[in-house]
Amino acid sequence: MSILRIELRRSAAAGAALLAFAVGVAALYLAGGRWADGWLPLALTMKEYLLLLWPIALAAGAWQGRREHRAKVGELFDTTPRSPLRRMLPVLVAMGATLGLAYVLVVAAGGVQLASTASYFPPDVVAIVLVGALSLVAATWLGLGIGRLLPALLTAPVLAVAGVLLVFFTAVMQPDWLAAVLSPAYGSGSFYPFQTIDAGVTAALAIWMVGLALTGVLLLVVRGRRALLAAALPVLLGFGAAAAIVPRDEAALVAPIDPVARELVCTDDAPKVCVTRVHANVLDTLAPLAREGLAVLAKLPNAPTQAHEERRAYLTEGPPARDLDVVTMNIRIDERGGLAHPDAVVPEMVFGLGTGYSDMRCDRNGAVERAAAYYLLGREPVSAVEAIPEMIQEDPEITVEAVALWQGLQKLPEAEALSRVTAVRDAILACRDSTGLLSR
Repeated sequence: MSILRIELRRSAAAGAALLAFAVGVAALYLAGGRWADGWLPLALTMKEYLLLLWPIALAAGAWQGRREHRAKVGELFDTTPRSPLRRMLPVLVAMGATLGLAYVLVVAAGGVQLASTASYFPPDVVAIVLVGALSLVAATWLGLGIGRLLPALLTAPVLAVAGVLLVFFTAVMQPDWLAAVLSPAYGSGSFYPFQTIDAGVTAALAIWMVGLALTGVLLLVVRGRRALLAAALPVLLGFGAAAAIVPRDEAALVAPIDPVARELVCTDDAPKVCVTRVHANVLDTLAPLAREGLAVLAKLPNAPTQAHEERRAYLTEGPPARDLDVVTMNIRIDERGGLAHPDAVVPEMVFGLGTGYSDMRCDRNGAVERAAAYYLLGREPVSAVEAIPEMIQEDPEITVEAVALWQGLQKLPEAEALSRVTAVRDAILACRDSTGLLSR
């Protein structure tokens, strides 16, 4: 333990860990909106940031690995009776443990914010985070081995650049199962808040990283050409074992779903408002707004009586069976984990006139639907860019036409205007063109 304390003080372990921690925390909080939905998005975001942290660990290991060469004491230490492995064990533990701990502490720093807002903690998060920490240990030990083998001054910076390229290009290579084995950042692109990493992918990555780590240890302690060739054995065996168990199914490789996170949590009273379990913390804030939207839609015959959060996984699922009793909502979470853009909840519910999921195969007349929706809302249409936070641009002619159609509805008796709005709703349900239904 005394030798380990000395290594912690004199080696690059503490400095590298502090650098990794600072970079990780800065990256997290500069993009807090990416992981504010909950623990799964946090784990995936941290997995993506291995693009930054893995090269740091690799370069730090390489810098430390050339210490004996730099101090010109390699031959002196080789004459001691202590085996190379026992002699290198303290530096292996010091470097690996501090970099792995730095990764866990970065996740904990993000968890401080989530602790008061995220109501669902999936068990997958633990495995994903632990394997992420293991990957930094593997990078550090591999860097130590390469640094001892190639003790040049440029080794560490070259490895840092190579590490970035390796993590990135292996993450996007084809086929997907090969990328899942080779890249510690694979699967980190988050498309919906209930996305996770398949347990088979996590296990395969863990095996591959163990192989890399053992190869790094052998490169650090073995001597002679034959021994160096034997150092390639762990990485080959690790790749073979990982390739054997990694899933080949696209549903397990490309943005898989945590079914528990996607379960609905609903209000006890009516009208029922439901959100996914991962967003249960905003249900109390959302319920009054959703019920206001339901009250607006209630002006139509056979209007929906429930509001549910949109739960589709857009990359892997098609449109589900339409439920006319349910209107769907898109929920956005702000950087502090609360409901973002509450003013947009009611307009978005009314857009589409309560028809639920949109079918992209149907031709939709945006101006007609906008005018009908704003008639129900009781105010003049505005651009979708103003009403919907995620809209970037829109043809201004749509808004001009919607305003003209809305003004025409205002001049009609209420019963006739509602009849025309209902006709637009029915056209949407039947996948028919609604052009002319408001101005006939």
